[in-house]
Amino acid sequence: MRMWGKFLKAVLRGDWTLSPMSWVAAIGALVYVVSPIDVIPELFLPFIGYIDDLGLWGVMSILAAREKGQWEESLRDGSIEVR
Repeated sequence: MRMWGKFLKAVLRGDWTLSPMSWVAAIGALVYVVSPIDVIPELFLPFIGYIDDLGLWGVMSILAAREKGQWEESLRDGSIEVR
C-alpha cells in the first residue's frame, strides 16, 4: 500500500507521466459517472446500473495497476529515483 502512495506522489510531482490513454480513460470514467446518462440504468434496472459502474471502476483499477507496474519497473531499472 505504501508504494501506491509513493506512486501517487511521483505522479503529482511530475516524476512520472501517465500515458495519454490512462488520462482519457480516467476523464471519460469521471464524466460518465457524474453525467445524467449514468442515472438511467440505476432507475430502471438497479442491479445492471451498479454492475456497469463496477465494471467501469474495474477497468480503471486495471489501468492504474498497469501504470504503477511500469513505474515500479522503471524504479528497478534505475531510470528514476523515489524521493
